[in-house]
Amino acid sequence: MTTLEYYATVGARDVSVRLTVGPGETVALLGPNGAGKSTVLGVIAGLLAPTAGQVTLGGRTLVSATGPVVAPHRRDVALLAQDPLLFPHLTALENVAFGPRARGVRRPQARATARLWLDRVGVADLGDRRPHQLSGGQAQRVAVARALAADPALLLLDEPMAALDVAVAPSVRQLLREVLVDRSVLLVTHEPLDALLLADRVVVVDGGRVVEDGPTTEVLTRPRSVFAARIAGLNLVAGTWDGSGVAAAPLVVRGMTGDPAPARAEEAVAVFAPNAVSVFRDTPTGSPRNAFSAVVTDLEPLGDRVRVRTEASGHRLAADVTPAAVADLGLGPGATVQLMVKATEVTIYAASRPTAFSAR
Repeated sequence: MTTLEYYATVGARDVSVRLTVGPGETVALLGPNGAGKSTVLGVIAGLLAPTAGQVTLGGRTLVSATGPVVAPHRRDVALLAQDPLLFPHLTALENVAFGPRARGVRRPQARATARLWLDRVGVADLGDRRPHQLSGGQAQRVAVARALAADPALLLLDEPMAALDVAVAPSVRQLLREVLVDRSVLLVTHEPLDALLLADRVVVVDGGRVVEDGPTTEVLTRPRSVFAARIAGLNLVAGTWDGSGVAAAPLVVRGMTGDPAPARAEEAVAVFAPNAVSVFRDTPTGSPRNAFSAVVTDLEPLGDRVRVRTEASGHRLAADVTPAAVADLGLGPGATVQLMVKATEVTIYAASRPTAFSAR
């Protein structure tokens, strides 16, 4: 098993990232659109060249801003995109056998390997079909088999469930859980469930820089960046620690300090769940809670609850209430409300600072 070490900058896109993927580790790369995720994959796959830094895999330099470049087909890297991208003129079996054949394996052995992988991904009976004869889920399973049949040192997954029907995605996700064991994988996704079920570690990029890097459950339950909090469904207010709360003028959010705790005057974030927020039309008197005046921007049904999305002095905050509360309070876009949250429901951390690769 091998380690990926990525320390590179693509100047034209203002993307400067440092990350690693250890032997047998699955790392999820999360971030908003335009954050730099596709740029990172492009550099690793050989589609883009860095203007500074280098990428190594198992100690071998794949690309360097100042040295030779390994051709994409010789990098021992496989890319599985959201679209299967199967060769339309080949059968499923021939598509899967393509990888081993490209590595110099003789045809009989390559076809035997392809049959084994088609069986492992649950489509052994579809080997003689061409891509247009496969459903979306079947085609993606064949694409998984094709990527793994080549036995790559590193597998790149680019939103592998994005193009699948919601009824099909869970089965493909479960398949990936089974076949990715002990493989080095870099997974790009917007879906927190993909990260929770597939990844050992999460790297969050925003604005072309790494803003968080840590174990999956830690990042998604104790986020320190706005994007991680958003995909985890949590509220996050960023500001400065004043000794008793996070000051984000004109808001001040009081709470309990977590680990890592901020130092006075240091950048900090206050994190709290939408179900910890109470909604009122008028400010209750004598309450020790955090109180924020906000304007409702949207209502989103979530099963037996309704998520009330609001804006409070430039901060997007959400509260989960019952449908009855929505009716009783007359909530709707444009309504002015008071949001209340107990300090004991708020955890305050030192803010995660964006980091960039810098050539030494």
